[in-house]
Amino acid sequence: MERWPWPSGGAWLLVAARALLQLLRADLRLGRPLLAALALLAALDWLCQRLLPPPAALAVLAAAGWIALSRLARSPRLPVATRAVLITGCDSGFGKETAKKLDAMGFTVLATVLDLDGPGALELRACCSPRLRLLQLDLTKPADISRALEFTKSHTTSTGDMPYPCLAAYGTSKAAMALLMDTFSCELLPWGVKVSVIQPGCFRTESVLNVGQWEKRKQLLLASLPRELLQAYGEDYIEHLHGQFLHSLRLAMPDLSPVVDAIIDALLAAQPRRRYYPGRGLGLMYFIHYYLPEGLRRRFLQTFFINHCLPRALRPGQPSSTPPQDAALDPDPNPGSSPMAAQ
Repeated sequence: MERWPWPSGGAWLLVAARALLQLLRADLRLGRPLLAALALLAALDWLCQRLLPPPAALAVLAAAGWIALSRLARSPRLPVATRAVLITGCDSGFGKETAKKLDAMGFTVLATVLDLDGPGALELRACCSPRLRLLQLDLTKPADISRALEFTKSHTTSTGDMPYPCLAAYGTSKAAMALLMDTFSCELLPWGVKVSVIQPGCFRTESVLNVGQWEKRKQLLLASLPRELLQAYGEDYIEHLHGQFLHSLRLAMPDLSPVVDAIIDALLAAQPRRRYYPGRGLGLMYFIHYYLPEGLRRRFLQTFFINHCLPRALRPGQPSSTPPQDAALDPDPNPGSSPMAAQ
C-alpha cells in the first residue's frame, strides 16, 4: 500500500501550533502545562504517523491540538477602564490579595473590612492607589449591608461542593452558597449579569495558619458536647481527628495567586466559567466526587484526608453504645476563610 507523503513531525506540529495560536489569538504563558501539552502532541504525532492513514491522522492530531491549546489559551478579556468591583472580607486572605491585584490592574476597588483600623485595612491603605475605597461591613448586620449598598451606588456609574471529612458544617454552608449562586445565574441572566463560583483548594491564608484558633475551637467542642456523647466518642477520638485536621492544614499551598487569578478571570472573561477550581489536583478530586461510584469516593476521601480511628463505644471490649446519628465533629463551625473547598 502506497503511503501518502507526510511532513516531518516537528515541522507539521510547528505549523499546526502556529495556525491554532493565530486562530485562537491565544494568550499563552510558557510553563509546565504548555510544555506538557506540546510534548504530548509530539508523541501523538509520532503515533499517528505509524498507526493511522494520513487523513485520519491529520484529523486526530488537529483535533487534539485544538483542544489542548484552546484549554490553555486565556479567554478574551473585557476592558478594565471605568470598572468598579466590590470585595467583601478584605481584612485578610483571598479578599485582601484580590483587592491589591485588582487595584494594580486599574480597577476601582470597593473593599469591605470588619475593622477600618485593623492590619488588613492599614496594609491596603499603604500599598494601594487612591482609587481603592475602604468600608466597614459586618455581613450579619442589616444596617451595614444597607450602608454598603448605598456606598457602592455612590461609587459606580451603572447596574453592576464536595464533602470533606471533619468539615460538615462548613461544607454544608458552601454547598448552600453554590446552589444559591446557580439560582442567581439563571435569574440574573436576563439582566446581563454572569455568575461564577470560585471553589479553591487548601491555601495558606491567615486563618489556616492560626493554630491557636483551631485549638480554641477544639476546646470549645469538648466543653460543649453532652457527657453521653463525649463518652461514646472518647476524647482521644476527637484529639485524633483534630491532629489529622491540623496535618491537612500544614499541606496548604502558600501562593494565593491561583485563587486571585481565577477571580480576575471570572471578572474579565467575556465568557467566564460557571465554576473555577483553583488549587493543586482539585479538578481531579471533583471528577472523582462526581463521576466515580460512592464506595470509591468514600475510600478516596478516607485514604487521602482522614485516617480514622474507632470511637470509644465501637472498640472491642467496650460497653455497647449507639452514638447519636446527628453528631458531626466539625472543628471549623464558622471559619474566616476556606482551608478546603466544599460543595
